[in-house]
Amino acid sequence: MRLPDTVIFDLDGTLVDSAPDLTGALNHTMRTIGLPEIGAGDVRHMVGHGARALIQKAVTAAGTTIDDAAFDAAFDTFLDYYADHVADLTTPFPNVLGTLSFLRDQGVKLGVCTNKPQRLADLLLEALGMEHWFGAIVGADAVEHRKPHAGHLTATVDRLGGDLRRAVMVGDSQTDVDTARNAGTPVVAVSFGYSTVPAADLMADRLIDDFIQLPEALAALIAHK
Repeated sequence: MRLPDTVIFDLDGTLVDSAPDLTGALNHTMRTIGLPEIGAGDVRHMVGHGARALIQKAVTAAGTTIDDAAFDAAFDTFLDYYADHVADLTTPFPNVLGTLSFLRDQGVKLGVCTNKPQRLADLLLEALGMEHWFGAIVGADAVEHRKPHAGHLTATVDRLGGDLRRAVMVGDSQTDVDTARNAGTPVVAVSFGYSTVPAADLMADRLIDDFIQLPEALAALIAHK
C-alpha cells in the first residue's frame, strides 16, 4: 500500500472525543460569570476555533455580551479549569491508536495541527499517553497564523521534516478542510466529529466513518496525485 509521506491530524473531534471535558470547563466558566450552562450537544458544534471562540459562542448563545476585562477573566478561568481536567472524560475515538501504529510502522510521519493552545494540546496528549505517536504537535499559539491559514499546516509539516507535496490533512470541520485547501493538500474528513454541518457537506476529498478506513483513504488520495 503506497501511503503519504506525511499525515497531519486535527485533534479535538478527529483524534479524540474531548467534548465532555470541554463542556465541563465551559460550564464552569459560565457559572463563574453568572450565565446559563450550555448543553453538551451544543458544545460539540462550537469547538474548532480555539477557547476564545468557544467562550464567545457560549456568551452569544446566552443572549448577552461581556466587556473585554470580563472576557479575559473568563478565558483565564476556562484555561485553568480545563488544564486541571483535560483528560477526565476525554478518550481517543475507536481505532485511532491502532491506525496510528500502522501508519507509523509504514514510515509515515505523523503530526497534530490544532487550534488548541500549545500547552493544552501537549497536556491532553501526554495525559492520554498519545504524544509519542507524533513528531510535531503545533498549537494555535505556536504559529503566527492559525488554522484555517495555510501557514499552520505547512509549519507542522516543516517541523516533521515532511513533504508537503505528499502530505494529507485529516480533520472534522470546515476549518480543517479550508486549511488543507489553502495549503494545496488533499484532506480526509471524519464523519463523527464536531462539524456544524453534515460531514458530507464539507466536500473533503475522502470521508470516513471509522479510523480503520483511513489507510485505504490515504492510499487512494496518493494514487491520484
